[in-house]
Amino acid sequence: MIPDFATSPLFVAAVVLATLGMILVFAGIAALFRLRPIRFTLRTLAGLLLVALGALAGTISIGVQGYQALTHEALAAHLKVLPQGPQSFQATLRYPDGREVTFQLAGDEIYIDAHILKWKPVANMLGLHTAYELDRVAGRYRDIGQERSAQRTVYQLSEGRLVDLFSLRRRYEFLSALFDAEYGSATFVPVSKPVDLELRVSTSGLLIREAVSKASPKY
Repeated sequence: MIPDFATSPLFVAAVVLATLGMILVFAGIAALFRLRPIRFTLRTLAGLLLVALGALAGTISIGVQGYQALTHEALAAHLKVLPQGPQSFQATLRYPDGREVTFQLAGDEIYIDAHILKWKPVANMLGLHTAYELDRVAGRYRDIGQERSAQRTVYQLSEGRLVDLFSLRRRYEFLSALFDAEYGSATFVPVSKPVDLELRVSTSGLLIREAVSKASPKY
């Protein structure tokens, strides 16, 4: 099966840039054997630049896989919460694609955070727009003392990836020209009764709303 990123315009551009770059590098080497140092220098530098741009485009193309495009407020998941005792509850997330996962959490509130990538205008022109990926779900205590000492329940929602754009953005400042990485856009609500909720995400962050009865999912 061909990976999704292999058919994206950005990945195709990466392959084209890298191919042209390698052709220029080999042409530069050929010029060196013909004792033409100026052509060798120009072709080699131009080739290496194209290869570098191709590598950057390919890295971004792979890194954005798993993120959902976000151009307005979108439904990230339905959330069903069932209290099971004092400071104990079950939370079931159902994603728009039908996937469903259940967590056993401890605390007074349910907490969810996400990664949000905000691309700069130059990247928008390449077809890259604000995207999000849910990161973690956890139980949260109202009392700060309990938050420090009581049972902690935290689960990862994001999947492992070959390229972590957030880590790359923090490590390499030059990527700020392409995108901003926001970590920790979060929301939480108290858990006091069984309830169906909607987890929504906008360009400004996450929010949780009680689901409209007719739109409540069946579990």
